[in-house]
Amino acid sequence: MQNRMGEGDLLDGSGRLIERGWATSEVRRYDRRAIRASGWRIKEWDYYCITTDRHALALTVADNGYLGFLGVSWMDLEAGTAINHGAVRPFPFGRMRLPASADTGDIDQRQGKLQLSFKLEPGARVLRVDAPDFDRGRGLSGQFRLEQPADDRMVIATPFANAPRAFYYNQKINCLPVSGDVTVGGERIAFDPGSAFAVLDWGRGVWTYDNTWYWASASGLLGGRRFGFNLGYGFGDTSAASENMLFVDGKAHKLAEVTFHMPAGAPDSGPWQITSSDGRLEMRFDPIVDRHDTVDLGPFRTAQHQVFGRFSGQAITDDGTRLEFTGLTGFAEKVHNRW
Repeated sequence: MQNRMGEGDLLDGSGRLIERGWATSEVRRYDRRAIRASGWRIKEWDYYCITTDRHALALTVADNGYLGFLGVSWMDLEAGTAINHGAVRPFPFGRMRLPASADTGDIDQRQGKLQLSFKLEPGARVLRVDAPDFDRGRGLSGQFRLEQPADDRMVIATPFANAPRAFYYNQKINCLPVSGDVTVGGERIAFDPGSAFAVLDWGRGVWTYDNTWYWASASGLLGGRRFGFNLGYGFGDTSAASENMLFVDGKAHKLAEVTFHMPAGAPDSGPWQITSSDGRLEMRFDPIVDRHDTVDLGPFRTAQHQVFGRFSGQAITDDGTRLEFTGLTGFAEKVHNRW
């Protein structure tokens, strides 16, 4: 069953989802004050990832209750390297004031020397990063303009089994053309909107303690048309809707369930196969570099494998059109959290 949500508040007076399902716009209103769960369980984040055929840049601002985080990751796909850099903020419990909407409100956060700014302008998002201590002092800084046409997006409200006040409200906005530049260790690298594209992962919710998710995303051009996808599963009760969508020229095409068939060894040790239960998606993913990070602090543990590489395969849109693509840059990941 794939339930398409209507408009209204996200949570009722007892802090439970009013409606579970999917949408292609922000139809439900998130209000942190409506949550009826411990602040230790509330997780909020904005994550952007910009990709080209040569590089990828990931920027994160997260308020995960007892731990806030600012993160910068730089992937050189030609060299096959990934460098992570970040700063933590203890016990923010909402004081980072992340916006209640993906379409209103700005973020401007500094922790130590690391500063991240995500601001909205009419039809665009402007990102700034300044990380002078990145890669042992090599430094990374940049400014980017992400054009945001009036496109469909992936929106999902997901409950968790046996946790009635737990939920995840998530939006993924793919295929955002990027202009700007980044300077890494004194080398300036320009991004052109004809070859650089971004995805926004906007997440708000109350999470259970132990969970695993799988996520894949790519944005680019196919025959001159903006093309991408969002695929994911592994956490929560997805009986009302999956988060799987294709995007073609700003139009969403809904898919059923997907499965990641991963290599037996390390996540970057061989190709992945990704299939959908409705037969509308068959892909091969060839890894280039694993942005791996593990943090183990007693009861808090995260093990992340975000693997960047190229997707090739075929997909079928809602009207039956078959699309074939090859060498589309993106990422596929497996993340296990105890948080």
